[in-house]
Amino acid sequence: MKHNFLTLLALIGLLFITSCSSDDDGPQEPQVITIDGATVAPDLGGANMGNQVFIDLSTNTTTTINRTSWDLGFSSAQDRVVINGSILMMAAELSATDINAVSSSNTEVQSIQPQAEVGNFNPANMAYVDAPNGSLSGTAIATISATDASNKVYLLNLGYEVGTEEPDTGSSNYKGEARGWKKIRILKNGNDYTLQYADLDDTTFESVTISKNNDYNFTFFSFNTESIVNVEPQKDQWDLCYTIFTNEAVFGGTSYGAYAYADYILNNIKTDAKAYMIDEATESITYEEFTIADVIEADFTTDQRSIGSSWRNGGGPGTSPSLKDDIFYVVNDANGNYYKLQFLALTNAEGVRGYPQFQYELLEESN
Repeated sequence: MKHNFLTLLALIGLLFITSCSSDDDGPQEPQVITIDGATVAPDLGGANMGNQVFIDLSTNTTTTINRTSWDLGFSSAQDRVVINGSILMMAAELSATDINAVSSSNTEVQSIQPQAEVGNFNPANMAYVDAPNGSLSGTAIATISATDASNKVYLLNLGYEVGTEEPDTGSSNYKGEARGWKKIRILKNGNDYTLQYADLDDTTFESVTISKNNDYNFTFFSFNTESIVNVEPQKDQWDLCYTIFTNEAVFGGTSYGAYAYADYILNNIKTDAKAYMIDEATESITYEEFTIADVIEADFTTDQRSIGSSWRNGGGPGTSPSLKDDIFYVVNDANGNYYKLQFLALTNAEGVRGYPQFQYELLEESN
C-alpha cells in the first residue's frame, strides 16, 4: 500500500513539473527546416503527361494529381473562377441568365462552339481562356456579382481526356477524347459561391455551394465526381507546377490564339513565388558561380510563365524538343527563400518525354 502511495506521489510530481514547463515555455510551434537543395524528378505520367505536379522547394515535396480530376477553381482571394487549362477547357459567356433556357439548338451556342476550341489558330479564342499570365482580372468567367441578374450562363468546352496511345519516341500525346460540353451559372452566396451546372440539353440543373478557404488559392470542383476535390497544396506550400498549359501562341508578333504547350512550368504568383532566367553566355556567369549577391530583384516578374517552356527547345517537323543546357533560373519561393534552379533532363534515358529532372540550391533563407 505504501509502495502504491509513493508511486502516486511521483506521478503527481511529474505532472506538476510538466504542467509548469508548458506554462513557462508557451505553446511550441513546429519547426520547419528549409532544405539546402535537391535533385527532383517529377512524375508527369510519361509521354501522355497525365499529371500535374506541384513542387515545394523549401521542403522538397511534390503533390501529383491527374489533370482531369478537376474542372473549376473558385478563388479564395477574389470573386473569380478559373477553368482547367491543363485539359484545354474554354468558357464563353452567353446572353442568357436562365440556365434551363440554354441548349445545343440555341443560335448563340451554335455560333460559339466552332470558335471555342484550343489550337484552331483563331486569335479570337483568347476570350474563352483564362489570362495566361495568371492574373485573376483576366479570367474567362467574369467577376461573380452580388446582383444575380448580372451573372450570365456560360457555355463550357470541357476539353480533352488524357491521351492513351503511346506516341513516337520524343513526342507527346497529351490530348485524348473530347469531354463534351456543359452549361453553368455561378452566383454569390454570402462570401461563398453557388454553382449551377447541367449537360447542354438538360432542362434541369444541379446546384452546389462552394465555400472559400483562405488556406488555399482555390477550392476545386469536379464534374466527374460532382464534388469538391483536392488539387493544389495549401497556398504557401507550393512554388512550381509542371503541367500541360493553355498559352497564347505568338509568332513574329502575331497572335494565333490559344494553344496547348507541353512540359510547361508555372510559378505560384498567387502567393508571390517568382522566377527569372539567367542565360550563361549572355550574362557571363555559370550556375555553379551564381550566388545571392548576383540576384537582381528587378528581374522578377508577376507573370506565372516566368519559366514556362523556356527551359527547352521547341522542336519541329522531324526534330524532337530538347533541353537547353546553358540557362538556369533564380526562384524566390512562396516562403521568401532564394534558390537557383537548373534543368537536367527533358526525357528519360530512352528519349521518352514526360520524365523531366532538375536540381536546385538554396542561395538565402528567408529571415
